Amino acid sequence: MMAPRGPVLLGLWLLLMLLWGDQVSCEYGMVHALSEKGSAKGKDYCILFNSLWAPLPHNLGKASLLQLQNQTVSVLCSPSDVPEGGFTNTIPMVMRGNCTFYEKVRLAQINGARGLLIVSREKLVPPAGNRSQYEEIDIPVALLSYADMLDIGKSFGQSVKVAMYAPSEPVLDYNMVIIFIMAVGTVAVGGYWAGSRDVKKRYMKHKRDDGAEKHEDETVDVSPIMICVFVVMCCSMLVLLYYFYDNLVYGIIGIFCLAASVGLYSCLSPFVRRFPWGKCRVPNNNLPYFHKRPQVRMLLLALFCVAVSVVWVVFRNEDQWAWVLQDALGIAFCLYMLKTIRLPTFKGCTLLLLVLFVYDVFFVFITPYFTEVCGICPGIVTVFLRVFGCMLWTRGPQCTGAH
Repeated sequence: MMAPRGPVLLGLWLLLMLLWGDQVSCEYGMVHALSEKGSAKGKDYCILFNSLWAPLPHNLGKASLLQLQNQTVSVLCSPSDVPEGGFTNTIPMVMRGNCTFYEKVRLAQINGARGLLIVSREKLVPPAGNRSQYEEIDIPVALLSYADMLDIGKSFGQSVKVAMYAPSEPVLDYNMVIIFIMAVGTVAVGGYWAGSRDVKKRYMKHKRDDGAEKHEDETVDVSPIMICVFVVMCCSMLVLLYYFYDNLVYGIIGIFCLAASVGLYSCLSPFVRRFPWGKCRVPNNNLPYFHKRPQVRMLLLALFCVAVSVVWVVFRNEDQWAWVLQDALGIAFCLYMLKTIRLPTFKGCTLLLLVLFVYDVFFVFITPYFTEVCGICPGIVTVFLRVFGCMLWTRGPQCTGAH
């Protein structure tokens, strides 16, 4: 009996596609730009290249510093796009489009180029080809963003020398280590803080404290209705941000400032209460909040927390230090949430995981039908992180944070 030929033919077709189809090696590199006059300081720009065309050196010192020939008025798809004299010992910079990467780099190599930079107005993609094309080309080709091309012209003018290289990735990314320490440290401190407060509550449950600060440390038990409302609000806000980002982004900044101020106040208040100064209270009055006669030191702390948030709003675009302040405010708010919000039952925890799963499915698979992106918020794998996170709590199942 003759064996079925369908699976065999399909297997052969897949094998041929793997051998002769487009092969891509997506790697990130850098292009170092420097003015030929030597007056301006050099600057690095990110590029995306395919090492199957030609590899790049891992060290800038080993990379050839060559003149950049700006040919962005053309797409280099035909011999007529090549200027008189060709590209001898230079790196031409051309626009993307109208033909394949192979046609562009082949024309550049034939005319003496030592490399090729392709400027893309769209999202950068690795320059692909097939095995026979890779064997024919021996000069590197990389994609550069249109914004970086404009910055090169603005910073260095027309007389520019460039060198392309691909720095080796470090064995240990120190940025990820810092992020890991911040994340795990926040969860650990928040969990310990919440647990110690529960222990203190059990110890003090038979005592009465009618002081003015009695309710400041109370927790909030999350109900099923609160969980559903929270997730619906998150979904609605993200969809609205997609359509009205330019306007709603300022509302998000305001909400972050309010939450950060509350979180910072909550984190600093236990330390301020240890100070022996400022224990006097505000005189009797009928003003909102002030009618509780808060202590002067706590009032000053509240003003300080609001001032810190305002400083972040004013200088949030500063590259040198604003991100540090933003991380500190975010950590303070997370600690406040971990300390305050509780899921007292496994039923509530299960419901939260269920609606967050629906949340992920909605943004990954449903939003592409009415938006222009492939899912506003991909990341279903984070559901598993939430499961393990909830299992780690010893004071009862409890999860906070938004995806």
